[in-house]
Amino acid sequence: MIKKILLLLILVPNISFAGSMKMIGEEGNMSEVSKVIEVKMYDNYYEPSQFKIKKNQTIKFIVYNYGELVHEFNIATKEMHLKHQPEMMKMVVNDIIVGGKIDKNKMKEMSKTDHSMSHSHSNSVLLEPNQSAELIWKFNTDASLEAACNIPGHYESGMVAKIFD
Repeated sequence: MIKKILLLLILVPNISFAGSMKMIGEEGNMSEVSKVIEVKMYDNYYEPSQFKIKKNQTIKFIVYNYGELVHEFNIATKEMHLKHQPEMMKMVVNDIIVGGKIDKNKMKEMSKTDHSMSHSHSNSVLLEPNQSAELIWKFNTDASLEAACNIPGHYESGMVAKIFD
């Protein structure tokens, strides 16, 4: 009986997270990319500030951090961003993110006991200043989406880009 309860405790969060990820689309394939969008992250806004994307379109985002702080580019619903923000706060409280630096060793170590600290989802990139990354995403949903930075205070200050059809 105890083994069944433990198994449920391990599986349920993973199942619900996988379900919520499907709700916002899925990791795209390079061979299906129909549009490339360059995103510039500054302190605390994106250029462009909105993206026109059609349903079932696969987009390659090339994301640059031109700010002086660490920033995130995360594709999700507003509700998912609000749920993700406490995880980002934990990264700050535990000195994984400090100003313009990410302590990747501490991130790796803490993620062994708290998977949310790994920040390794296909809908998101976390970048130090002067770094860039690519993200390929298939928008196969009708959900209302936005790209946002969930580092404490950034979302609240307007670091959000609307995604619309």
